[in-house]
Amino acid sequence: MAQQFGGKFSPKGSSRSGPDSAEQGTTSDRAPLARPHASTRNATTDPVGLRANLMFIPAGLMLLLSLNDGATGLALGLVAAALWTGGAYMLREGLRATAAFQARRVARRPALPRKILAALLVGTGAALAAWKAEPGLLIAAIYGLATCGLHLAAFGLDPLQNKGTEGIDDFQQNRVARAVEEAEFNLDAMTDAALRVRDREVEERVEQFQAVARELFRTVEEDPRDLTAARKYLTVYLQGARDATVKFADIYTRSGDATARSDYLALLQDLEQNFTARTRKMLLEDRSDLTVEIDVLRDRLQREGVHLDRS
Repeated sequence: MAQQFGGKFSPKGSSRSGPDSAEQGTTSDRAPLARPHASTRNATTDPVGLRANLMFIPAGLMLLLSLNDGATGLALGLVAAALWTGGAYMLREGLRATAAFQARRVARRPALPRKILAALLVGTGAALAAWKAEPGLLIAAIYGLATCGLHLAAFGLDPLQNKGTEGIDDFQQNRVARAVEEAEFNLDAMTDAALRVRDREVEERVEQFQAVARELFRTVEEDPRDLTAARKYLTVYLQGARDATVKFADIYTRSGDATARSDYLALLQDLEQNFTARTRKMLLEDRSDLTVEIDVLRDRLQREGVHLDRS
């Protein structure tokens, strides 16, 4: 029968060594397999793949090949390499922004079309590289346009239209965006503090709570009317969780206090339950609002002589 490995260096084992570590490892070997936790529900892969990372290579090659081309050739090569490096960086950011846009039901198009800007930078760099090898405006323009077009064909365009924002007030949507952005800053601060602890279980519990919190974020983004009910969760509770995590990291890294660790894990569990309950309640309220709207519409249709078959 399959058994989970335990002990000091296992994912579920203690990160602190002690006289009873061997006995604890033997006991944890007999523990049942752990079920997947909530952090896997929001797990995503980095959209920046090998193709995007390879876009940094031409800049380095151009820089090396321009060292013996004189002052003019070196200057053109440096500018072309800088443009290609900037294009590769903008491409990475554009791929991440596009992935975040596609992962949400309600999203606004990126304010800066990074992938299009990356294609323009790469095309301009290619035009300068062509001019360096063979001066001529027509040749440089042809190479630049061809490179720009191929870049767009390979990596696509940025989202150019908003998604799921029909009928949503822009003012309310902006309020939600600011609240979620501030909440994400608090979650990032929690991650930084948890990493200082160097405890695998603490890191996993923090990730698990963050996954539950982000489910609440998505619910509020889909219906900005829920912001009023969820504001204290996005501000007061998350700020308290951030401060508690930072304080726990300071204490545990100095003393390794097991009581402080258990109290902090219990706090995370309580917060996770509260955030889950808040998200579930908002979804039920949204469903109740839909039921009311359907009943009102049916009453109006019946008053106008339109009878609906509910079978």
